[in-house]
Amino acid sequence: MNVWDQLVGQPQAVKQLRRAAASEAVPHAWLFTGPPGSGRSVAARALAAGLLCERPDPSERGCGECKSCRTAMSGTHADVTNFATENVSIKIEEARELVVKAQDRPAVGRWRILVVEDADRMPERTSNVLLKAIEEPPPHTVWLLCAPSPIDVLVTIRSRCRAVNLKVPGAEEVAELLERRDGVPSETALRAARLAQGHIGIARRLAMFPDAKQRREDVVRLPLGLDGISSAVAAAERLISTAEAEAAADAEERNEREKNDLLVTLGAPESGRVPPTVKAAIRRLEEDQKRRARRIQVDTLDRFLIDLTTFFRDVLTLQLKTGSLLINHHLERELGDYALNSSAERTLEQIDTINLTRRRISTNVNPRLAFEAMAASLIQRH
Repeated sequence: MNVWDQLVGQPQAVKQLRRAAASEAVPHAWLFTGPPGSGRSVAARALAAGLLCERPDPSERGCGECKSCRTAMSGTHADVTNFATENVSIKIEEARELVVKAQDRPAVGRWRILVVEDADRMPERTSNVLLKAIEEPPPHTVWLLCAPSPIDVLVTIRSRCRAVNLKVPGAEEVAELLERRDGVPSETALRAARLAQGHIGIARRLAMFPDAKQRREDVVRLPLGLDGISSAVAAAERLISTAEAEAAADAEERNEREKNDLLVTLGAPESGRVPPTVKAAIRRLEEDQKRRARRIQVDTLDRFLIDLTTFFRDVLTLQLKTGSLLINHHLERELGDYALNSSAERTLEQIDTINLTRRRISTNVNPRLAFEAMAASLIQRH
């Protein structure tokens, strides 16, 4: 399987990237945009693999078989820097490190490639740090930026990038990939792809991890159990606790290891008094770990809200009799009963409430309070 086969449902993008990989005159900055699940980072890594592919015939670059292709796709190639911030936003210090890295000459390949995921998380001041490096990069450097939409990136940066626009692939295309790549049975793959609404990463988790599927089911069924304020508060608490547990599980695995690695790197003594410089470094690490935990929690809650929206989308589909395929087809009877006891206007209000909660948790609003207010607003009126 070559690297382009992993870009599911993106024929135009594949054609564009293949042409670039076969060319000797490659644009030095690219911007990959598309909705969540469209495969922005996969497309960026595929281009990196194509540019570094060892095949002598340019038309065969991106073979997926040579060492350069395999390591570029897995994120271990010496000439590819894959950057994804674990904070709510990309810090200036992180951007400066990338600029310094961009000056390095390639170690084994033709190009030094920097893949920046979540480029939309760059505040304006941080974007300005990268601007000069993207305007006038060294001749051997290629920047690959990823963001949901062009407007999420500073206009002065996106105007200097070659655009690659991606779309969410169809459920059948995602299911075929899960079958071919991960060995998922066809029926399971198609059901997971439909529930994930074409998001490849989420579809894979739903198909291969029963606990992920159960969590989604609990979220989607939440409106069916809202019969008063007490049940709304309890439902909000369950979702918040699940998100906190996800962040805690990640922290348990990584925090202590990162601290130990830092102490070894700084040459800190195994016992006795810790030098002030080491204390300061530990403090910065702990602050970064707290920010990372917050991002994991917010991202988890946002996913819950997206899944919750599918319930009301299906209800609205039944109320308006559009004939569209239900995302949560396995809940058709419950959705039908819910739709009969509500109106399309009320359903639209509930969808707006969920979208408002998504915007709120992306700021400094207390997630628990935001979710309690949302759950109370979603209680079905009789």
